[in-house]
Amino acid sequence: MTSRRWIVVAAAFLAAPVLAGCGAGFDATTNKPYAPNEAQVLIENGAYGTRGIQIPQAFILGPDAGAQIAWRGSAPIYLNILNTTGTPDTLQAVSAGNMGTVKVTAPIQLPSNQLVNTGKPTPQLMLESIPKSLRGGESIKLDLQFANAGIVSMNVPVVTRSREFKDYPPAPNATAAPTPTPSASASEEAH
Repeated sequence: MTSRRWIVVAAAFLAAPVLAGCGAGFDATTNKPYAPNEAQVLIENGAYGTRGIQIPQAFILGPDAGAQIAWRGSAPIYLNILNTTGTPDTLQAVSAGNMGTVKVTAPIQLPSNQLVNTGKPTPQLMLESIPKSLRGGESIKLDLQFANAGIVSMNVPVVTRSREFKDYPPAPNATAAPTPTPSASASEEAH
């Protein structure tokens, strides 16, 4: 191959990533905010947060992998909330529509510019009387009622208690995952 052909081939390989990046446009996945795990982030109309409320993480803790939360069971709701306004706000109530009721142990105070975790040291929000069993992977629409910001709605995923969520206390009323039983041929081979 001549040196001129090598230059053309090298230029084509170097230009390909640049041209591919230009073709993605303003709607590219890399141009949008996203959550680094399956927990949800409050993004409304393409912007991070709404009316001074930012929620960088939200999830409902489901059962261990392979298990389920039984019908009429409960599951803790974990939210990280940041009030970016200059005045304090309060999370007063949460509703889950026809997916059960949400018990709020006490109104959650949200000082200005301070991240508040509703799950530490213990969960302050509990989804109760769930009308169907949950295995993880579902999403439940929650309406969060704030004193100043009003109602903020978001779809919150039910995550299994695994990987980065494995150290959380188990959801109450979760049934255990079935334990595998050895097959007859496997037990015969062991003898």
